[in-house]
Amino acid sequence: MLSCLRTAAVFGVDACHVHVEVDVSFGMPRFTMVGLPDVGVRESRDRVRSAIRNSGFDFPAHRITVNLAPADVRKAGASFDLPIALGILAAQGVVERRHIADVVLLGELSLDGSIHPARGVLPIAAAARRDGVPAILLPEPNAGEAAIVAGLAIYPVSSLAAAVQVLNNPASVRSRPRPSVPPTASGREAADPIDLADVRGQLLARRAVEIACAGGHNLLVVGPPGAGKTMMARRVPGILPPLTFDEAVEVTTVHSVAGLLPANAGLVTHRPFRAPHHTISDAALVGGGPRPRPGEVSLAHHGVLFLDEMPEFSRHVLEVLRQPLEEGAVTIARAARTDVFPARFMLVGAMNPCPCGYLGDAVRACRCTPQQVERYRSRLSGPLRDRMDLAIEVPALPPDALAAGPPGERSADVRARVVCAREHQRARYGCTGVHANAALTPALIARHCSLDAAGVRLLTAAATQMALSARAYDRVRKVARTIADLAGADMIGAEHVAEALQFRMAV
Repeated sequence: MLSCLRTAAVFGVDACHVHVEVDVSFGMPRFTMVGLPDVGVRESRDRVRSAIRNSGFDFPAHRITVNLAPADVRKAGASFDLPIALGILAAQGVVERRHIADVVLLGELSLDGSIHPARGVLPIAAAARRDGVPAILLPEPNAGEAAIVAGLAIYPVSSLAAAVQVLNNPASVRSRPRPSVPPTASGREAADPIDLADVRGQLLARRAVEIACAGGHNLLVVGPPGAGKTMMARRVPGILPPLTFDEAVEVTTVHSVAGLLPANAGLVTHRPFRAPHHTISDAALVGGGPRPRPGEVSLAHHGVLFLDEMPEFSRHVLEVLRQPLEEGAVTIARAARTDVFPARFMLVGAMNPCPCGYLGDAVRACRCTPQQVERYRSRLSGPLRDRMDLAIEVPALPPDALAAGPPGERSADVRARVVCAREHQRARYGCTGVHANAALTPALIARHCSLDAAGVRLLTAAATQMALSARAYDRVRKVARTIADLAGADMIGAEHVAEALQFRMAV
């Protein structure tokens, strides 16, 4: 007997439908799998056999052939266990075959027949909805993730026996409803005690952080140890605007593919903050491996990537950031296929002014030679520094300012101004696909970043004196556009250009 079922495989952040064909015929007992299965898929033969028997069903003592189509796409992962097991039971008549053709099936089987969570459920559910498949049967911990997709019946199951019962009588099972409330900022603020008010003093640095968040710009913070660089960086997500529904879906998709969503999780409602250690490899940072997986830059999509002690990262690791910073995506090419992961993030870097950290400090003397300082700073290449929109030097505060200084402005107050500036940008750029000034293309810069006469003269003179590159010239205009948005100005004036140039002095 032959049975045909639907499942899916994830490549990058997209899903590809896979048809599972199971043939049970007379002959010497043998379990054969074809269709380019990898080692993990081939091992499912033993898991499926034990799961069927331990669930109270008979495993056929016949020749079993499983074909995973399309045959020219390599299949990987353990989520094919459940459709293979149900295909065998359907070929024996245990599962009614008239229902299985309209359901996407996925799940990893345990030897006792229970079902483990799967990766990449959200893109699989989206692909099923796009292709007109009405229902998906999946592990129970993944139900909230799949319920994000509208118009799709969700059948969560916890065991192979429960899956058989659902397929034989789907009308008796209640589908999981779709969440109707979009993500908001209230839950994030209530659960996150980190506030920008904890930062004492550092008014110039706080202003730079506000501008960077308002336009999605990259930020470099330079200062001695203990000046508050890391403290400010960790408070950046708290003043960024809340995720829109579409952004939340994209972030959730990346985390789903990476297997980082907790059980029964729905939408990711807060902007990600990733702070990898400086020993990270380039593949872990941008993604890769035999089966390409998203790296830290993709996990920071629509959020913040914080590189503490930035010069301590390997030079070749830092250089791989240049493409995602420009394109907002990472392309990973392999012999079989090319995968694209989204990577539109805000880069925040922190570094000391010298190897010992006390260059220019009024209290502690620097012990570094000029050659050591130059070698340390040169670990950040010119092209990478050119991509940092704002750079600020953070001095160490005296003890009396830490003990008796007034508290800084709260994150909620700064965030209100940031959200207002972002709303101006969304209204201005409309349907162009750009929602923040940092992502402006050269054509949009020419259209929306026009300067008044005084601003043109100032920027022209500064570009000559500071030897700004064409990229740096455009980035100054984008930062000036953000400063004007915070001030509620339609035209970029000389005062906005001057402030943008001020934050480029330390680059």
